[in-house]
Amino acid sequence: MRILHFWPLDPFSRQVRLALEEKSLRHDLQLEVPWERPDDLVSLNPAGTTPVLIDESGGGRRVIVESRAILEYLEETTPTPCLLPGGPAERAEARRLVDWFDRKYDGEVNAYLLHEKLEKRAQGLGSPDPAALRAGRDHLRWHLDYMAWLLESRDGLAGPRYTLADIAAAAHLSCADYLGDVPWDAFEPVKHWYQRVKCRPAFRGLLTDKLPGTPPSAHYADLDF
Repeated sequence: MRILHFWPLDPFSRQVRLALEEKSLRHDLQLEVPWERPDDLVSLNPAGTTPVLIDESGGGRRVIVESRAILEYLEETTPTPCLLPGGPAERAEARRLVDWFDRKYDGEVNAYLLHEKLEKRAQGLGSPDPAALRAGRDHLRWHLDYMAWLLESRDGLAGPRYTLADIAAAAHLSCADYLGDVPWDAFEPVKHWYQRVKCRPAFRGLLTDKLPGTPPSAHYADLDF
């Protein structure tokens, strides 16, 4: 038995959900609202953030917190299918890009768009700040341009294979896509890459996510945009 404590539009939870599905690991989802600091979540992770994975599949009970630790744990305990490339340099590149999206993209895009459009509304913090939304969208275009440059010479972001780098990027980008903020037609290489990722069976669960009061963009679940 595995239980993943998550929030639907948390890109870090989304990474773990995608990895669990890619590895065909059965699990249940436990919805959490992190900013309410529920007792059950804080008891598992004192930081009060998602994701948290409880793994009782092999006997005993293991509690793994935070996306990077969970992804590495899943790679070590379920190495097939492998979500990291074979060589040390290739694995380093995949890990670099995971870090890029978890730190740089998250701080330059999610910190504006997700905070203004989702977190402020959910927490009753007032209306979105137009200047912050503009900044988030400008940063998003810069990141899309970087992704397009990578994809000029690679089938996946880190190389020829689908890896954790693609999972991290898709998890973060899918949140902006839910909100309708991704200018896909201006970045065709990224659009084609995301279409391929979106069509993977592991992605289906993410495409059914819906937040009360904040419906997804019209094309969010459309595999052909």
